[in-house]
Amino acid sequence: MFTGLIEEIGIIKAIRPLGKGKRITVQADLIMDDLKIDDSVALNGVCQTVVEVSAKTFDVEAVEETLRKTTLSKLINGQKINLERAVRLGDRMGGHLVQGHVDCTGHVLSIIPESAGNLIWLSFPSQFGKYVVPVGSVCIDGVSLTIAKAEPDKLMVAVIPHTWNVTIFSELKIGKEVNLEFDIIGKYVENMVTPHLNKF
Repeated sequence: MFTGLIEEIGIIKAIRPLGKGKRITVQADLIMDDLKIDDSVALNGVCQTVVEVSAKTFDVEAVEETLRKTTLSKLINGQKINLERAVRLGDRMGGHLVQGHVDCTGHVLSIIPESAGNLIWLSFPSQFGKYVVPVGSVCIDGVSLTIAKAEPDKLMVAVIPHTWNVTIFSELKIGKEVNLEFDIIGKYVENMVTPHLNKF
């Protein structure tokens, strides 16, 4: 479980084949102080298990299903990436409940600079529109954000300067593909309620 508050920006140092999956080496600094094998780390919002640790790097193994559903399949050496360690029980929940289980990818439609931040419009597959609620939560490349406006197949978020500067958002461009995870609460409610709808 994560909160969507990015701890640092890491750098992809190596990508090696693992069958049809990939073994990914990430260089980091701040999160290395207590990182160990079997820990969970979110890479651009994708929960991965640490399989090897050195002084300045850690390795994860992304399987085919992960590569099909996320942008990890498009990582390249030298690319910057948002990193967050799993939350510990008792820590403050500064963002929202994030599983690191990406629902789909979306694309940046526009970036609108304002005097105190940036507005970002993103597209996504319309079947996920039911989970997009104005002033609800969404996780974009691992960053917890509040949905400012919502339409059936796109949403807008407002990003404060601090978040813009301490995440990879400062490198976003029109057309950029991003990982999206919608609020888990809505998905659980839907799963519990749907079987009973046909009874009425």
